[in-house]
Amino acid sequence: MNRQGKFRVFVFSKTVSFRHDSIPAGIEGLKQLGASTNSFTIEASEDSSLINADFLSQFKTIVFLSTSGEFLTGEQLQGLRTYINNGGGFVGIHCASAGMRSEPWYGELVGAYFTNHPEPQNSVVRAENKDHCILSGMPEDFKWFDEWYNFTRNPRDEVTVLLSTDESLYDGGTMGSDHPLAWCRDFDGGRSFYTALGHFDEAYQNETFMAHILNGILWTASII
Repeated sequence: MNRQGKFRVFVFSKTVSFRHDSIPAGIEGLKQLGASTNSFTIEASEDSSLINADFLSQFKTIVFLSTSGEFLTGEQLQGLRTYINNGGGFVGIHCASAGMRSEPWYGELVGAYFTNHPEPQNSVVRAENKDHCILSGMPEDFKWFDEWYNFTRNPRDEVTVLLSTDESLYDGGTMGSDHPLAWCRDFDGGRSFYTALGHFDEAYQNETFMAHILNGILWTASII
């Protein structure tokens, strides 16, 4: 895969509150994904001073990998906003929905804020909007073991839902009969993709999950 030559992706994983042990596995998995598909290169950092419009302009898309807490200053958030306004892409993975609760714009960028989750357990992930390029090659449904995130609201009316689950298949869901897990949208001049999956190291070596991430990266970078 090399549609337009390799492009650059910035992976940001700063945490101020809860820190996921899977962050190193996620970074390594993303590096392997870019190399194996010959599509992008990764630069990774937890230095929030890099979240400014000048630095971010080098990248077609940025990945917030399980970021948490109030990890950006107001000036840094404005840098992120300018980057998105200028057509940049955003990929949020797992705990990226748990941070920056003081900034409604960030909540809109991600799509919804995380509230809580039950103990990790098995459920089934269902693909929706199968014609969307992010779901290319994805099975219609697959079994998955993860933290099943509940959210402050259901974002369906504002986003294109890509994956969802059935709360009757596990304990601790609070979203009811409609529980989105991953979605995308055109937002504020750029593109945003979020997936709630990805708590465990093993996800970042799983072909189905990483195909999901790859297509999210390519879509937010406007490659597909």
